[in-house]
Amino acid sequence: MRALLSVSDKNGIVSFAQGLEKQGWDIISTGGTYKKLNEAGVKVIEIDEVTKFPECFEGRVKTLNPYVHGGILYKRDDASHVAQAKELGVEGIDLVCVNLYPFKETIERTEDFGEIIENIDIGGPTMVRSSAKNFQDVLIVTDVSDYDAVLSALENKEDSLEFRRNLMIKAFEHTASYDAMIANYMNGRFNDGFGDYQFITGKKSFQTRYGENPHQKGALYEFDNHFSQNFKQVKGEASFNNVNDVNGALKIASSFGDEDAVCIVKHGNPCGFALKGTLLESYTEALRCDPISAFGGVVAVNGIVNKALAEKMNEIFLEVVMAVDFDEDALEVFAKKKRLKLFSQNGKSLKNSRLVMSKDSHDFKHVDGGFVYQNSDCICDNEVHNAHKKSDLTATEQEMKDLEIAWKVAGLTKSNCVVYVKDAAMVAVGMGMTSRVDAAQCALKKAKEMDIDISGAAMASEAFFPFRDSIDAAAVAGIKAIIEPGGSIRDQEIIDASNEHGISLYFTTVRHFLH
Repeated sequence: MRALLSVSDKNGIVSFAQGLEKQGWDIISTGGTYKKLNEAGVKVIEIDEVTKFPECFEGRVKTLNPYVHGGILYKRDDASHVAQAKELGVEGIDLVCVNLYPFKETIERTEDFGEIIENIDIGGPTMVRSSAKNFQDVLIVTDVSDYDAVLSALENKEDSLEFRRNLMIKAFEHTASYDAMIANYMNGRFNDGFGDYQFITGKKSFQTRYGENPHQKGALYEFDNHFSQNFKQVKGEASFNNVNDVNGALKIASSFGDEDAVCIVKHGNPCGFALKGTLLESYTEALRCDPISAFGGVVAVNGIVNKALAEKMNEIFLEVVMAVDFDEDALEVFAKKKRLKLFSQNGKSLKNSRLVMSKDSHDFKHVDGGFVYQNSDCICDNEVHNAHKKSDLTATEQEMKDLEIAWKVAGLTKSNCVVYVKDAAMVAVGMGMTSRVDAAQCALKKAKEMDIDISGAAMASEAFFPFRDSIDAAAVAGIKAIIEPGGSIRDQEIIDASNEHGISLYFTTVRHFLH
């Protein structure tokens, strides 16, 4: 039995080769892998002894050879294949271990196109595909984490068809994601990221309990190992909806840097948010906005949850708490809530004191028969600081802080939406409405029902107000500052209404629809 080992990621390759050698396998290798195995004392055959042809063109051609691919591809149970292999002097290659040139690491490190081109693997993917095609006869190993399982399966005669088939699927996933990465990079470099094809690939992080509904299956897929490295399921098993809600809460809570932000989300939209002196105070104030909707909601905490905060959260039923981490006393408190799920962002490689986002460059949404794809929206910190004052009145320092909070929350809330913030806490929100007037009035109506005084609050709309009626309603409610993008043909009416009512008005010139 012969094995061909040619890897870019050389972690574990020596022990894998030694394990194969111990079981009587002959080892064939190339380039740097050959050198490493040879230095480690593995009896290894250099590739040109098999190909009867030297590596050439600076290593661009070394395994593209019929003695390699014939040895991989001929069918062992086909008499004509076996006879032809013998006639041609082609010996079987029964295991191929390949992982590909580090294209991703190269494009992250350099813009040198010549170096990038040289890190596009040709022979590797070809060997992987050949081996995967003939998986019934050839074991194809592309994942370092599979080395021990392969050695064990071979030793115990458990390399079944199912085992080989699973390796085959991994192999095609490996080459597909690799080619997709190259195509996307080239389109990003030369076609502004929007080529004739767009490839979206992700690695499964975990299976969700179910999809949006119990009769649907679901799973979370990640880019660049984001979740597997930075996301830990501390307690409970996430559902599809949990992940979606955590994402919405996380985006809002993490957008305030080092501040003690707490966001409560229900069905993808915020129903509570606050920035106070402590996380406990922030949660308490966030809950005041809409405690009814918060029941069964998801909470994102921009920090570490302690015992006092855990006890406060345990006063109502929460579906999920997402935090940077939980101290031991908090975990003891939460242990009493069997249905509660806890997620931490302090995973294998991330040790932060605050929540962070992956900052994906693009996002997409499924539509019937396809998907729409776009650059990711960014609600930048300077949008409020650089906003244009349109009113006679200037907002106070606290009102500017409230405007900043309202603006960020509005930009991350389903359109049409209007957000009201007072003393660094959200006091009312109307979202997902077909009319901006309805969104504004719905928020005010709910605040009144909750007996929340919003007089003196700041108000944000993620898109312009088309008519002055929302400004008039805001004035009746006692709103003192408003921020919106501007850009309506009736902007002057909005400005005039704000001046009439003694409201400070700011235009950011940036719209943040979220559909």
